[in-house]
Amino acid sequence: MEQHYSAAARLAEAAARHEGGGYLLRVVLIVMVLGCVLTGWFLLRGYKRNDD
Repeated sequence: MEQHYSAAARLAEAAARHEGGGYLLRVVLIVMVLGCVLTGWFLLRGYKRNDD
């Protein structure tokens, strides 16, 4: 039976193949930091001042 995985599940599976949990933790932290940066950019771009 063929199973369908999301991109996050495939990434976690690939990270789990490496020895130890360090690789998976590194991937999770990088994704979390990128998500925070993108969320901050998205929220703060609405506060631009237009001094026209």
